[in-house]
Amino acid sequence: MSNERELFDLKTRPSFLVLALALSLAIIGCSKRRSTESAESPAPTALVDPSTAGSITGTVKLDGSPPTFKPIDMSAEAACVQANSKPVTPPIVVTGEKGALANAVVYVKSGLGSYRYDIPAAPAILTQKGCMYDPRVVALMTRQNLEIKNEDPTIHNVHPMPRENRAWNKSEPVGDPPIEASFTKPELAIPIACNIHPWMRAYLFVFDHPYFAVTSTSGDFELKGLPPGTYTIEAWHERFGTQDVSITIGAKEMKSVSFTFKPAASH
Repeated sequence: MSNERELFDLKTRPSFLVLALALSLAIIGCSKRRSTESAESPAPTALVDPSTAGSITGTVKLDGSPPTFKPIDMSAEAACVQANSKPVTPPIVVTGEKGALANAVVYVKSGLGSYRYDIPAAPAILTQKGCMYDPRVVALMTRQNLEIKNEDPTIHNVHPMPRENRAWNKSEPVGDPPIEASFTKPELAIPIACNIHPWMRAYLFVFDHPYFAVTSTSGDFELKGLPPGTYTIEAWHERFGTQDVSITIGAKEMKSVSFTFKPAASH
């Protein structure tokens, strides 16, 4: 009887060992998961006090003659040729009076505390018109809705290529309702292409705060409602790269800062 019991123990011992090991790993895994979950920062609840908020205004300029670009060859798509009364050049560098630079994104790069911001109810809009994306640069907040419209008499293919957010690729036939999308993570300069018309290009900026602006041909921008503090403000341009400046604003203070790019800085 003793021999039979010893034989039974030898046969079943490996199973018991495997089960014990599995239970140990499960306990360790659960402990690590609980530790990670407890280490995550809670959602911010503080609100910016509007009675102390200030603002930063300024301009973005180009010092020198803008580069020239060859007209886009749309001859392979008759609908695109018909949609444009004259040749179209890529809107990579667009300027206004006195070198004012359009399509520059100015935003708070660092220095913000942990605040909660309302998501804008109005969507950001990107339109396909004349077989081009308009505007060239779109900026919005995380989880804010983005509407992409097709106003052309031809099909388009909308293809954002993010690195942090989920990538997708959708066709938008003539007459279809706008494509709706949103992005959960902040990410800068997401290229948007059209796989049907390779010359079409736009850039999407996603921020987890509301302190950003895209310049028009006036070159002007305003970052309003900022709590007092010291910030790094960055200006980005598709052709000329980025510039940073540090600025401190006090309660209800308004300050001005300008960014000047030079054609030689292009890449």
